[in-house]
Amino acid sequence: MSFSDTLNELVQFSEAELHDILNHFTMKSVSKNEILVKQGEICKYLYFVEQGMGRSYYLNDNQKEITQWFFGTGKFMSSADSFFQKKPSLYYLEVLEDSVLFLISKENLERLFSKYPKMEKLGRLVITEMLTNVFNKLNAIQFQTARERYDYMLAEFPDIAYQVPLGHIASYLGMAQETLSRIRSQDSIN
Repeated sequence: MSFSDTLNELVQFSEAELHDILNHFTMKSVSKNEILVKQGEICKYLYFVEQGMGRSYYLNDNQKEITQWFFGTGKFMSSADSFFQKKPSLYYLEVLEDSVLFLISKENLERLFSKYPKMEKLGRLVITEMLTNVFNKLNAIQFQTARERYDYMLAEFPDIAYQVPLGHIASYLGMAQETLSRIRSQDSIN
């Protein structure tokens, strides 16, 4: 689904509104493994993933990468606290496969919010979805078995096993890679 289709699916814009809104975004093709934001930098853009897959991650005390979130096709991607509050990001943003992104600065997004009340509605819907997803993941990590967390992830990202290395998936799920391999091997047996 294209970026314009996604916007119209969330909120109905007139053709003129949609044209103006899209002119505030920049389309960018990004290569696999490109880092968009480094930990400690200010995230200057909100990204929409029209095609591809990205992730946010941080480095733990042992400098091991811990995946915080995946951003698939049709989703917005950002280090949200850094973008909206203009403070250093706690996370890296990385593209995991060749991707097509639409990006917008905070200033241009604020202009659109001021110009179009429907954009504020769109912003609320996107933030609500992001917040709900964060709470769902937190609840999964706290209250679900490793198997249940894996099933939850597959429901959220059905094709992830073909797009992302197992180590990234295991760290996202809060489990050892060996545990993830056991769960996946049980699937192939059943």
